[in-house]
Amino acid sequence: MLRPSIFDENLFDDWFNFPDFGDLDRAERKLYGRHADRLMKTDVHEHKDHYEVDIDLPGFKKEEIGLELNDGYLMISATKGLDQEEKEKGKLIRQERYSGSMQRSYYVGREISEEDIKATFHHGVLSLQIPKKDTAKLPEKKQILIEG
Repeated sequence: MLRPSIFDENLFDDWFNFPDFGDLDRAERKLYGRHADRLMKTDVHEHKDHYEVDIDLPGFKKEEIGLELNDGYLMISATKGLDQEEKEKGKLIRQERYSGSMQRSYYVGREISEEDIKATFHHGVLSLQIPKKDTAKLPEKKQILIEG
C-alpha cells in the first residue's frame, strides 16, 4: 500500500511519538569511535595446503603490529599514537583519528608453530599464510557389549 511521504518508516511512531531506541547502538566507543567493530576486517581464503588471511590495518606501521602464538591461538595486536612525540605538534583542537590499541585472536590449532606462519605487511594489509596440519584422528566409536 502506498502512503504519503510525510510519514517516516513507521506510521504509528510518528502519530504517537514513541521513543526511538535505535540510537543506543550508536553510542560512541572510546577506541576508534562509533565504527570500532569494523576494524581488523579479515578475509580468509582456503587452499589445498594452507589458509591465506588478509587483515586490514590502515594507518599502522609494521613496527606497531605484534603477532603472538599461544596455545593454538594466534593473537594479533596493533598499537598506535600512544607515544608522547605527537604532543609536540601543537594544541589539539579536534581529534577524529583515534589512537590506542586493539587486538584480535584466531584459533589456528595446536599443531601450528611460529615457524610455520609466514607474515607480510604491505599497504596497510597484514597477509598471513597458515599451513594446514593434519590433526590426530580420534579413535572410531565402538560399542561395548554388555554380557549377561
